[in-house]
Amino acid sequence: QVQLVESGGGFVQAGGSLRLSCAASGRTFSDYAMGWFRQAPGKEREFVSAIRWSGVNTYADSAKGRFTISRDNGKNTVYLQMNSLKPEDTAVYYCAAGRLPYGTGVSSLGNYATYWGQGTQVTVSS
Repeated sequence: QVQLVESGGGFVQAGGSLRLSCAASGRTFSDYAMGWFRQAPGKEREFVSAIRWSGVNTYADSAKGRFTISRDNGKNTVYLQMNSLKPEDTAVYYCAAGRLPYGTGVSSLGNYATYWGQGTQVTVSS
């Protein structure tokens, strides 16, 4: 059974940092892109960042310069280091994994994600 399990969420003051982790199990993810999405109350889910097996990655404009995505292929784990957090970063953060068609940008992961985690809450106070 394939599982994506997120951890690392929590409560932090504005300007603080959190590191999210997503551990994948149940199959090999060597040909899968993995990434992070978030959903704030009353809003649609939005793309945050994604990374290919090769390490090629991309970020939403809201995350550029503050968040860093990485993955440990040996551990089937993807991380999201979040610095300089803002109250508008408050959301449930979801991990996702999917195989991208050849030539598809990694930012399109949301359209091809096969597996999703259950989410981890991130709350940033002002």
